[in-house]
Amino acid sequence: MLKLGLVIFCVLVASGPTWSSRTVDSHLGQKDLSRLQKVFVDGFGSSDLQSIFFSSLNIQLTDATQKEPLCKKIATLHSESKLNSFEKDYYYIGASRNLGCSAKIDEGLLSKVYSSLNSELGSSQEIFYRVVTHKVLGVEIHEATQGKLVKRLQELLKKDDTLSGLGYAFNVAPLLGASASFIANRVEDAIVQADEVDGKLLQFEGGLSITSLIINGAFGVSKTFNKPVPVTADQAVKFANYFLSRRSVQTAKGAHVLIEALKTISGADKIAPVCVQLIGNGQLDAQSPTLNVAVVDLLGKPLSPAPKVINAKIIRKKDSSVLADKITVASKSSDKTTYVADLASLKPARGVYQAELSADGVYTQTLQFKVLGRVKVQSLEVGIAESDASAATRKQSVTYPGKLQEVLSADSTQKLLLKAVLVDESTSKPLAVHQAFVRLYNKKTDKEIIFVAEQDSSKAYKFDMDVGNNGKNFNYQSGTYSIYLTVGDSSLSNSFEWLVAEVQLKFNEDKEVKPKTTSGPLPEIIHQFRVPDKRPPRIVSDIFTGLCITPLVLLFVFWGKLGINVSNLTLAPSTIGFHLGFGGILVLFFVFWLQLNMFQTLRLLIPIAVFTFLAGNRLLRRLYAQRNSKASAS
Repeated sequence: MLKLGLVIFCVLVASGPTWSSRTVDSHLGQKDLSRLQKVFVDGFGSSDLQSIFFSSLNIQLTDATQKEPLCKKIATLHSESKLNSFEKDYYYIGASRNLGCSAKIDEGLLSKVYSSLNSELGSSQEIFYRVVTHKVLGVEIHEATQGKLVKRLQELLKKDDTLSGLGYAFNVAPLLGASASFIANRVEDAIVQADEVDGKLLQFEGGLSITSLIINGAFGVSKTFNKPVPVTADQAVKFANYFLSRRSVQTAKGAHVLIEALKTISGADKIAPVCVQLIGNGQLDAQSPTLNVAVVDLLGKPLSPAPKVINAKIIRKKDSSVLADKITVASKSSDKTTYVADLASLKPARGVYQAELSADGVYTQTLQFKVLGRVKVQSLEVGIAESDASAATRKQSVTYPGKLQEVLSADSTQKLLLKAVLVDESTSKPLAVHQAFVRLYNKKTDKEIIFVAEQDSSKAYKFDMDVGNNGKNFNYQSGTYSIYLTVGDSSLSNSFEWLVAEVQLKFNEDKEVKPKTTSGPLPEIIHQFRVPDKRPPRIVSDIFTGLCITPLVLLFVFWGKLGINVSNLTLAPSTIGFHLGFGGILVLFFVFWLQLNMFQTLRLLIPIAVFTFLAGNRLLRRLYAQRNSKASAS
């Protein structure tokens, strides 16, 4: 059972696309490179030291009038930059070297850079920038210092093995000699952390900068220490797809790392993907069906060495029938990136096809193209008939691309007829097209109306218009109308519009329809508030007020009859405070009824209520204490 499973596994691996495809469907074209070149040019005008450095790395300025102001500018930007010192030192010194500035770099800065390697550097990023700064200055790092840096790099990676830390370690290791070969064992740890998107892209968290940093560094480590390439062919295709998807980058650094990453992947001979794509819009003329294919690297350059044999299998997509099992795609002598396949001998009919290309048995790609057909008007008849079919139809034939000499005439009791038979020019079989219109155009009024011609059971296109019933569509404007037949289809190479004839249309009533005014000021809109409801009579309000006051009046009456016991009323602060607070609340409610709103009332009520609560609490405690003392005395 174990042997059977092993055999099945081997068969699956052997039949997988790990080595055979190695193709992408796009590359960094000339338009992309021109746009990225503009990004570098714009970088010189920015106030960002990093942008100026990467621009100077990709464009060499020869005009002295441009160099000197830039040299002064980067010195100022260096002193004002908020970047880490090791990073801005590298950008400043690198830009000065790239621009060929005549002014010498400050000795204090150089001294700081030289002595930095003797201190304990805090991250792999700092080690990288300090080492490459020495390289830019042309200063060789001693073996003892290299060993110290390698040891420090190992210590840092034990504490910080993030993607950023590993990426900078990969890039600096080749500059530190053989003692840094340990880093090759960490490449796989980084590659497995790549995120796959839709099964087509591979990228690292952090975007273009981190992905490019790791890929460039990993390939550099493999090359320097003679290790296998860090990714498989399938992974190389997915990383290339990701970088190509970021071709619209807008910063000088992004443009630089994008180009460098594509160069790195293209330079890996055994796994480098290539671009195989159609040239043009993929539409071939049936009379001269020539398939043009571009085979280039990721930067749009010819492959070196060029593919020896490129074959194509042509399949009709509609029924999956094979038109040709193997047809040669030959290199165009004048252009090493263009390969041509002549399909004339296959006589492909109108339709959609697929070409399965194979280059040297290594690169495979499936391309879809369309063979355009040619439409032919086999016959066309146009005529006038009575709407009630009381008389015979008068039809006349017209030959494409001619025009009927006679001007037809139809009134509101008649109808206009047109019948056209469209066939494929190569097979003479009836053809169905996406668009078949009849357009009636009045030159005098510069108005037109378009009708759809429908295909009947005999595959002929027919147009039938009752003049009387369609008078409204023409605004009842009688006159001479030109009859055009419009035929169009995405799979036709000779779509056309044909002036067939002219017809004099007469409607029952001529109504001059005035166009609606669509401009000018609109009438003013005056807002009207809702009319208030009718208020009740005054006596109703007075009665309601009296009823509300009745409980208070009754209270005073009962007090007068029964007598008021105020023996427990003392002049203690809590007693006076509680009654004043309670009275204040009643007065506030009365004022609220007269003029205040709810928010104003709440704002005044809160402090009064708090004061009344505290005073009332103290008053109740005092009364409770008095009652307890009387009870104990008794």
